[in-house]
Formats: sequence, C-alpha cells, structure tokens
Amino acid sequence: MTRTAWVDASAGVAGDMLLAALLDAGADLASVRSAVAAVLPGEVELRTEPVLRAGQSALRVLVGATGMPPERTWADLRARLVAADLDPRVRALALPAFELLAEVEATVHGVAVEQVHFHEVGAWDSVADLVGVCAAVVDLGVDRVTCGQIGLGSGSVRTQHGLMAVPVPAVLGVLAASGLPVAADDGLAGECATPTGVALLAVLVESPAPGPVGRVLGVGVGAGTRDTRGRANVTRVVLCSPVGGGGREGGDLPVESLVEVAATVDDLDPRVWPEVVAALLARGALDAWTAPVLMKKGRPGTVVTALVAPGDRPAVVDVLLAHTSTLGVRWHEVRRAALHRSWRDLDVLGDTVRVKLGHRGGRIVSATPELEDCRALASRTGTPLRVVLRLAEAQAQSAGWGPGAAI
Repeated sequence: MTRTAWVDASAGVAGDMLLAALLDAGADLASVRSAVAAVLPGEVELRTEPVLRAGQSALRVLVGATGMPPERTWADLRARLVAADLDPRVRALALPAFELLAEVEATVHGVAVEQVHFHEVGAWDSVADLVGVCAAVVDLGVDRVTCGQIGLGSGSVRTQHGLMAVPVPAVLGVLAASGLPVAADDGLAGECATPTGVALLAVLVESPAPGPVGRVLGVGVGAGTRDTRGRANVTRVVLCSPVGGGGREGGDLPVESLVEVAATVDDLDPRVWPEVVAALLARGALDAWTAPVLMKKGRPGTVVTALVAPGDRPAVVDVLLAHTSTLGVRWHEVRRAALHRSWRDLDVLGDTVRVKLGHRGGRIVSATPELEDCRALASRTGTPLRVVLRLAEAQAQSAGWGPGAAI
C-alpha cells in the first residue's frame, strides 16, 4: 500500500519531536533502537513516555547517554554510518541528512566539511534522533513525505558558540538549500525549529502540502521538551493512503516515489557520455540514459536523465554538474509501479548465471538472464555471447520459470 506521511511542523520541529511523532504513529521502537545501536553501539538509550502539551496528549522520546560519548568529526561519523549494519533504506536517508548538516555547519563556521566536529553536526542525542527518524520512516513503510509551513520561533538561544538569534544560522542554511516552506508569522517564542529537525525534513520531504491528502491511516503526536501555554509544543505526523482503487495506486504492485533528474547538453565530447552514465549509477541512480534532441538554432544536443530515490538526488545533481558541461539541472517527481523481483541461479555450460524474475500475484511475468554473468561466461568459455544468452533463456524455460508459472 502506498503510504504518505504529512508532517505538521507549524509549532516547530526537532529531531526528537519528529521521532516521537513517528513512534506514536506506530513505528516499532525496537527497530529504531536497533538502528541507533548499529551506529552508536552501547552509547545511548532510548525510551518514551506519554505527556501533555497544552492539554494535548503526546509522546516524548528521551535519549540518554550510557557513558561519556567521544567527540567525533563528520568524517568519523560518516564512516560509522557507512559501516553500520543498517537497512540500506535507512542509510540512504541518514547519510544525505548528515551530509547536509555538515555542509551547512562548514559554511557557517568557515571550515572544511571534513573538519566539522561532532558537536557541530549534532551531539550524540541528535545523531540518535536522526538515525531513529530514518529507521521509523522505513519501518512505517512510508513512500512519500510532505509537510506544511514550518514554525521557526523567535528571540534568541544559547549555543556552544554563544547567544544566537532565532532562527540560528544552521537552520537558515538548511532552509536555503532545501526550499522548505516557513510560516510568515508563527507567533512562537524561542527556538522551535532545530537544525536536526529541519535537515530531516529537507531530506525526507518531496513537496510542501497544506494538509494531509487521502484516507487517514493513523496520527502521531511528538512532544517537545517545553510545555508552553496557549499552543501545544508538538510535531504531528498524519499517515495517509490514496483514495480509490482500494487504496492501492498500482493495484497489486508496489508503488514508489522517485525523482527524474535531467540536463540538456550540446557541447560535450560524445566519448564522455558512457563515463557520465557510469558515474550516475555509481552515485545511486537506479537507472540512467541519454537521448538525442534538436535544440535552438538547429543544434544537436543530448538529454541525460537519471532515475533516483529522493535521498540520492543531491549526489546525482552533483555528478551532472561536475561531469558534464551543463549550467543547470532540473528534476521532477515521478511515481513508479514495479513488478516484484527476485533472483535465481541457473547452471549454464557448467557455470552459474543469475536470472532475474519479475512476478506479480504469485506468477512469473518475465525471466531475464543477467547480461554481465552471460558476458563473463562467454569470455571464459570462448562461446559467442548470443549463444550463451539463448542457452540461458532456454534453460530458464526448462526449469519452469516461464511466464505464468508459479513463483
């Protein structure tokens, strides 16, 4: 089922508030704890408690240190995230959020990104909040996140670097990089939006929305630390599914939100294009391709396009700007319904060739031998590639993996 999470950050947003809202909406606390422990093993503890905020029931997350966590640089933290035993979907969300924070803090403090220290990216509790939020989003099966205007607050806040006006520079830096909507006059006092909370929204949110759309599946309310009068200090999450079609946008097929990133180029040496496509795939693109076009003044050009998960968009944009001569990159959201996929091994000429099966409703729709496996086998045996492919397809049929067969 396609599932959208709409975030109400009108009263502000912080990492712990967003995490609490997702847990209150049904995310599994054990899964969140496991993800945090994979990055910060034995360093923090997470627990929750029900509270009231301006008379409204909410859930609060409390993160405690089990000892004295060491100070780390962004490079150290990135290495931990890459090496941690995390669900790949959690890592794909967490890494760009941390990277965005590190880049913004580096600009604010005038240092290199690799030199940004742990307390500048976020203390250990913020790391737990950020990883926890990404794990909660994955656990809830959320395909798409939207949000309304963000309440920033007013006044000043004391930080490790001294007294700063609200919103603090890091929050403004994230907002400038993301284009997230903010309230014109939120009437809030104090720091209501933190760098961690805003960075999470910058990575998770695909588009702004004034409210939830679809069939409401659940609601989560996450509490901030303060209990202020007159307005509940909470962040809310509303889970929805599309209306119509039994709530299944793609019928019995899973539907996911992706982003198409593209650039049009008319002055690049054509011999470079294979390297561009390879670089896009290496930086997270699910697919990448080029197509010839006719540009203004009759000039021939090339459109290069990459299909990416929302969290990988910044990296793919960087590739296009660095590896091509384009002066600008554009993107838009797309929806994809895809067959369920699985792999099986097939014996061909005494060696193993993987076969990708596409299936739906428990029945095979397609069975495709992996080209690279067939190419390697052809090279090892001296057999023409076309013959290896034909043998593999025939043996897949003989194995009972033809269209219509039970998976």
